[in-house]
Order: sequence, then C-alpha cells, then structure tokens
Amino acid sequence: MDTIRALREKYIYRLFRTGIVLKGILSATEIVAGTMAIFIAPAAIGNAIIAASQDELVEEPGNFIATHALTLAQQFSLTPRMFLAMYLLSRGIIKFLLVIALLKNKLWAYPASLVVLALFMVYQIYQIAIGHSILLIALTLFDVIIMWLIWHEYRLVRQHIDPSVIS
Repeated sequence: MDTIRALREKYIYRLFRTGIVLKGILSATEIVAGTMAIFIAPAAIGNAIIAASQDELVEEPGNFIATHALTLAQQFSLTPRMFLAMYLLSRGIIKFLLVIALLKNKLWAYPASLVVLALFMVYQIYQIAIGHSILLIALTLFDVIIMWLIWHEYRLVRQHIDPSVIS
C-alpha cells in the first residue's frame, strides 16, 4: 500500500512540476504579448491574425483554431492598448515570479500562488460571463487543476518541514 501511495505521489509531483513549467511558459508568453502591445497597435496584431485565419478558413471553413483565432483577433482590436499591455505584463510578471519561487520550493510561494490564481480566476470568470471565450474557459480549467496541484504539494511540503521553522 505504501508503494502504491508513493507512486501516486510521485506521479502527482510530476504533474505539479509539468503544470508549473507550463504556467511559466504561459506567463512568459503574456510578458511578450504585453511588451508587443506597447509597441504594436492592437489593430495591426488583430489584422495579422485575421489575415492568417482567413487563409485557413478558405481551405477549411469549420477550422476550430482559425475560427477562435478570428474571434480573439476581433476582440483584441477593440481592447484599449495600454490597458491590454499593462494587464498582460503585470499578470505575466507576477505569475512568472511565482513559478520561479514554486520551482525553488519557497514555502511562501504556495499560498501566494493560490491567492493570485484565485484573484485572476475571478476576473477570468467575469470575462467568461460576458464573452463566452472557449480559450478563456480552457485556461480557467487549467488554473483550477494547477491550484489543486499547488495545494496538494503545499500540504506535502508542510508535512516534511520542522514546525519550529514555520513559526
């Protein structure tokens, strides 16, 4: 029974590390996108996505990715430039720093990450309610899984720490 539990925990730990690395990649992407939004007008980016999507939609009219990219591009063009840039940069930098701290097993990063992800999820749920974005729904579900993995790992880490160190 202990062997099965150990294997299960090892598997969950691998999922945790993989999820955190993916979260880091998404955060880095947000930083790049936020930086691009400062220097490139959203309409230009939206037009580039629309042009690329239209070519794909001509070949395959029901293409899932192209259809959603087109919807995203149309929304992207309407978003005020500086709000978008600051939102993406702040979100990306905060999450990226938390990912680094989690990968270094900093104890404070576990609860901090849970709080930050929960706050971002509140905004994401609001955006889903007004926009019904499948991409945002998928990202929110990914965040729920990541939060569970962080919480699970935090419980295990705390069990192995001397209580005098925590206080």
